[in-house]
Amino acid sequence: MSTRITRRDLDGLVRRLNITTGHPTEPYTKQPDGSYTPNAGAFLLSGAYGGWSLHQMAEEGTGERDVLYSGHVPARELYSRIDAYLRGLDDAAAVGAVR
Repeated sequence: MSTRITRRDLDGLVRRLNITTGHPTEPYTKQPDGSYTPNAGAFLLSGAYGGWSLHQMAEEGTGERDVLYSGHVPARELYSRIDAYLRGLDDAAAVGAVR
């Protein structure tokens, strides 16, 4: 029997992805005036339709993109996809393809 994948599990994996890629761990930074500024490049979760999707803040402006082009999927499926994405980044770094 497998364990349930929770929002907390997904948040931890997204945090690891942001740290691995050198992006801010939070998608927005609160300014002294109370407004929020988007952190370009930061990965974040999007929830809709009972599922989850991995998004990334745009380099300019306030837009986001669906990183895995999967739409909103069940938590376990997204967890597996993000884990595979991280393993790919680790492998690429090991052979010198990135950073």
